[in-house]
Amino acid sequence: MKKSVKEPNTAKWGESTKLVRGGLERSHHGETAEALYLNSGFVYPDAETAEDRFSGEQEGYVYARYGNPTVTMFEERLRLLEGAEACYATASGMAAVWGALACQVEAGDHIVASKALFGSCYQILTSILPKFGVTSTLVDGGDLDAWRAAITPKTKIFFLETPSNPGLQVFDIAAVAGIANANGICVVVDNIFATPIVQKTLPLGADVIVYSGTKHMDGQGRVLGGAVVSSREFKEEKLKPFLRHTGPSLSPFNAWVLLKGMETLKLRVMAQCDSALKVATALESMDGVARVIYPWLDSHPQAALCRKQMTAGGTMVTFELAGSKPAAFDMLRKLAIIDISNNLGDAKSLITHPATTTHRNIGQQARDEMGVSDGMLRLSVGLEEVNDLIGDLKQALGA
Repeated sequence: MKKSVKEPNTAKWGESTKLVRGGLERSHHGETAEALYLNSGFVYPDAETAEDRFSGEQEGYVYARYGNPTVTMFEERLRLLEGAEACYATASGMAAVWGALACQVEAGDHIVASKALFGSCYQILTSILPKFGVTSTLVDGGDLDAWRAAITPKTKIFFLETPSNPGLQVFDIAAVAGIANANGICVVVDNIFATPIVQKTLPLGADVIVYSGTKHMDGQGRVLGGAVVSSREFKEEKLKPFLRHTGPSLSPFNAWVLLKGMETLKLRVMAQCDSALKVATALESMDGVARVIYPWLDSHPQAALCRKQMTAGGTMVTFELAGSKPAAFDMLRKLAIIDISNNLGDAKSLITHPATTTHRNIGQQARDEMGVSDGMLRLSVGLEEVNDLIGDLKQALGA
């Protein structure tokens, strides 16, 4: 007797179930793993079907730049995880940031953003969008009055990273969103460092969330990918028309890798958070370390807020050495386990010197305003034995 198939109530699934089964759509072959559709185009049974697909009267795929079954599964899995109405996958995290911002603005419009930004985000706001007549004001993300004061009649977006890259500054999403909502402004949150496991921003008032799937979702240094999570209206009316015609589409293969990575996302992130807290605590007592920044330490300037809007401290630890750049470079040179890399969110622990890598091109003045010193190091804690990581840091510091 053929087994009847009951439609699952995915909205009631727990987080781990969503990560393993969300968006799964098997072909008639009944494959266990998600199918990988490596095709650029699609064919139609007749010209009428092609016309209806392009007009939107009939659902279906028309071209891989517009959509692909494997990519759709990734989008649906992340949408379910976030509890959102819609998700749109992109070729990279920066494609997600660019698309989420650029699709909303035109010449004369204005954006307010926290000054604590990843280097490429800073370049979009200060160098690229101004070429198209879009201006930005960068504020202290923790100063709510500064957000209010920066609003103009042309302000369309509030943009913030929390925790920020690389200083791990944490900002009150609900308070910033309250200001934005009262003024009809869209709130775009970069949630890459926290991940959707550690921080859910939609309930806090975010309108749009951007991710780099390259980081924790893949989490094993294999592929690029990104995503924008939003309302259905935002996706259909603003984001999709912009991205479909500008082309930063996620490849089916990369989507498949991200799907497989998401199956273990919660397990990896929570284990990494646990290790990161232990590493941060150990660093506080090491000679030569002037300051340790980690959201779950009592010494973090926004410790109470961190515990309020995050469920764990995250996988990133930032610390400053007393001897500035020479001390930082000397330590990096002596590391035996931890790799020097500007990537993050990987199973392997990675460390970088932001002032000479990710934030090099923004200039000294901008680095000073962000608090990115020459002695600052950003450590992405991986899945190695935590005692091995602590031992590697100790010996590299000369202990």
